[in-house]
Amino acid sequence: MKHQDHVIIVTGGGQGIGKGIALQVLREGARVVIAETDLEAGRETEREYRSIGDILLVETDTSDESSVQRMIAQTIDRYGRIDGLVNNAGIADPNNTPVEQLSLEEWNRKIAVNLTGYFLCAKHAVPHLRKQRGAIVNISSTRALQSEPHTEAYAASKGGVDALTHALAISLGPEIRVNCILPGWIVVTDWKKASEREEPHLSRIDQEQHPVGRVGRPEDIAALASFLLSGQAGFITGQRFIVDGGMTRKMIYAE
Repeated sequence: MKHQDHVIIVTGGGQGIGKGIALQVLREGARVVIAETDLEAGRETEREYRSIGDILLVETDTSDESSVQRMIAQTIDRYGRIDGLVNNAGIADPNNTPVEQLSLEEWNRKIAVNLTGYFLCAKHAVPHLRKQRGAIVNISSTRALQSEPHTEAYAASKGGVDALTHALAISLGPEIRVNCILPGWIVVTDWKKASEREEPHLSRIDQEQHPVGRVGRPEDIAALASFLLSGQAGFITGQRFIVDGGMTRKMIYAE
């Protein structure tokens, strides 16, 4: 199996894209640590996936350095090694606050979780990843490349993840490879915790506006993340991979 006996940390692995990645690598033989602030979601996923493979939930606020240090220490205490890190935990911008009304507190919170958290997890995982010649996969967003109105904090944080990725790749090579995935529209409503889970409600235009003819699923991101974490991607580092059904290549004009 691709990840047999590897230990892979997935931040924000309790639901959404992170949950999909955790499932993919578990099925491929990995032992998975879910670093999660939402214990309701994390415990559900831990129970659900326990029959598939070895999984450990660690309550973690990735924006807090001491919390990250504890998560790494618990991982080493349990498994003795780290082979892969998926930086996925993040907060979106559902309110789309206009920039002149955007508080510094809201700005700082998004940067802290979506960017600083990635740095902190990498910082403290690196000594262990280096021993295993491991890999880091950062989950960014196509919002690093293009925007809807009033998403400044989110876009800035995701653009920072892109830059952090190539900086880490150059600093940490050749022992550690670092790559970045930029998802487009990924439907996660049926990958949320039970109290918030619902079936996707997608219109025909939602699907057909994508050049591939459909909206994305967590499985689409998980398949690429698993590959990038594996030895099969041994000649790939410092790269960003856009997984958006072709939307960023589509010219759209108002009629």
